[in-house]
Amino acid sequence: MANVKTVIDEWSVRDLEDGSSINVTVVDCSELGNQSLPGIQVYYMGNIINFEPLMTERWAYQAMKAGVEEYLLEDHSWMAHADQFVKIYLVTGSPLKANVQVKTRSSKVISKEYELPFEV
Repeated sequence: MANVKTVIDEWSVRDLEDGSSINVTVVDCSELGNQSLPGIQVYYMGNIINFEPLMTERWAYQAMKAGVEEYLLEDHSWMAHADQFVKIYLVTGSPLKANVQVKTRSSKVISKEYELPFEV
């Protein structure tokens, strides 16, 4: 069976300072990761973050060790500036969720959550 990708959500946050936008696309995949299990992908600014069972299990463990329910994926987020960023979080609990937060210089923080199609 081939991997079936379905766009869950597409959104954009515009920066009125220079007219640019940060675009985010979230895609549901029927096969993702080494085990070919369902998962989601988050696309932004040329980056792709795969929320698949093996990697998500590692992030959930790191969140437990840190004692947090929202675990910031620092290596997969863009936080070059304090007033504009894209932050990607794993929200632990049941169900697991991916949280995407986007801020431009002229906007408030826009945050959206997506349920993951698996448990760890």
